[in-house]
Amino acid sequence: MAANFANLEPDIRMINESDADYLHLDVMDGVFVPNISFGFPVMKDVAKICRKPLDVHLMIVEPQNWIPQVRDLGAEIMNFHQEACVHIHRTVQAIHDAGMKAGVTLCPATPVSTLVDIIGDLDLVLLMSVNPGFGGQPFIRHTLEKTRELRELIDKTGSHAVIEIDGGVNGETGAELAEAGADMLVAGSYVFRHADPKAAIAGLRAL
Repeated sequence: MAANFANLEPDIRMINESDADYLHLDVMDGVFVPNISFGFPVMKDVAKICRKPLDVHLMIVEPQNWIPQVRDLGAEIMNFHQEACVHIHRTVQAIHDAGMKAGVTLCPATPVSTLVDIIGDLDLVLLMSVNPGFGGQPFIRHTLEKTRELRELIDKTGSHAVIEIDGGVNGETGAELAEAGADMLVAGSYVFRHADPKAAIAGLRAL
């Protein structure tokens, strides 16, 4: 989302050469969130160049309708919003049946407790630490407590889900999140606006 849309290839090749574990793709439809990013034609071209696994984050209504298209990209993870999907169990199962890892995303105001009945089936939980829709927003501090709460739920239930955080991540907030129990950090503006993007990625990877 923070890369140069006029010329994505250099940014993707930089990521290929970096310590990043994934390329995170924020798909926005202008309905679920107040912005439009890019769609599957762009992602197909990105997938041809990217050598990192794809983490596809669908900030869209009815995400279950796009499982085959995400699978066809070769994505490793499909993330969808709990707030945008009525039948979460069914959608998670369909993602697994398609051969992908299933992630559920929570907006800042959605409590962790809403995942109690599904946490054992998830591979990943993504906590939004900004309101979804736009990059470059300030970090919402309550996410630290929310991360600790989610870590406690995962440990208590024996779930194998990892905790991913997206929004306002930088060297400082990343360190705090790692200490709170986060496993994966998504960084856009911090990386692409950094004087040395590869160094920024390496710094986050080392936390």
